[in-house]
Amino acid sequence: MRDDHLFAVIMAGGSGTRFWPASRRSRPKQFLPIVGRTSMIAQTAERLAGLVPMERVLVVTAAHLAGEVRGCLPALPEENLLLEPVGRNTAACIALAVLEIERRDPSAVQFVLPADHIISPALEFRASLEAAAAEARRASHLVTLGVRPTRPATGYGYIEVGEVLASHGEHAAHEVLRFVEKPDEARAREFQESGRFLWNAGIFAWTTCSVIEALRTHAPEIITPLEEAAGTGDLDSCYANLPALPFDTAVMERTALRSVLPIEYAWNDVGSWTSLPELLDLDDEGNCVSGGAKLVAQEARNNIVVGEEGLITALIGVEGLIVVRAGDALLVCPRERAQEVKLIAERLQNEAPDKL
Repeated sequence: MRDDHLFAVIMAGGSGTRFWPASRRSRPKQFLPIVGRTSMIAQTAERLAGLVPMERVLVVTAAHLAGEVRGCLPALPEENLLLEPVGRNTAACIALAVLEIERRDPSAVQFVLPADHIISPALEFRASLEAAAAEARRASHLVTLGVRPTRPATGYGYIEVGEVLASHGEHAAHEVLRFVEKPDEARAREFQESGRFLWNAGIFAWTTCSVIEALRTHAPEIITPLEEAAGTGDLDSCYANLPALPFDTAVMERTALRSVLPIEYAWNDVGSWTSLPELLDLDDEGNCVSGGAKLVAQEARNNIVVGEEGLITALIGVEGLIVVRAGDALLVCPRERAQEVKLIAERLQNEAPDKL
């Protein structure tokens, strides 16, 4: 059934430094066709089709990325693009959108989604959002989605789940016992084997009144200045003084009014170049290619190659490399050191900021 009180917020302000050199300050990864032919933000918006129309989709991004959003989402209404003067992490981003939706529809249920996840199939994703909306309305809880771990991943936060609180069709909402940030491998393996932990997907659902109450209780230093700025219109000064906090830390870990909805479909946050082999076709030697480039491999295996349409990359006798050519930069590194790409971005901040 059509629900005219559903809104969606797409968070699109990330810098994507782990995807340098393809991801740059002027066009970070959420605006790139990392997997498929369209940008990740366009795929995120498309997954909402049939549940939340574009007139009730809001995008929060950095002011300098407004043009990128408009290029990727030409159907997005102008008033649905919320621009942050500076990045202040997800708590501020969410609070900004929450207040705008409250102004439009105080009885709304809001979904909050990162712009750069890969989720399939979309039909199951939308069904889980509908269940999350039902749970948000039932208990006035802040609802988060959790992914069944398929490996002892150390790059994700984890949620320990408790008893079932309610069922919504095929989906069950569980008690949240605790959040655990990025464990080491031994602990992550223990979490996976216990069956009591889920990966934290960073996808939320809540009623407008519930999330505003939670922000006022647990993060007044964020919501109060934004409410005041809504009256004065001085968002620049307000943002400059906001604390940079993740929403999980600022609110979810503190509130008792929370639930988690386990999801079973394919989910990937595409956190680094090493995510690509999980999402793309591999050749007979385990190599994968993204971006339209062509790979010519001679006794080369388990490599990740990224390049623009028409670019040929030739590999001979190498294994386990990441090779990325984008514009005026080339990255080559072992797959096991993919997380260190962000360190290159940090160095370039001082040594060659025009290459970021």
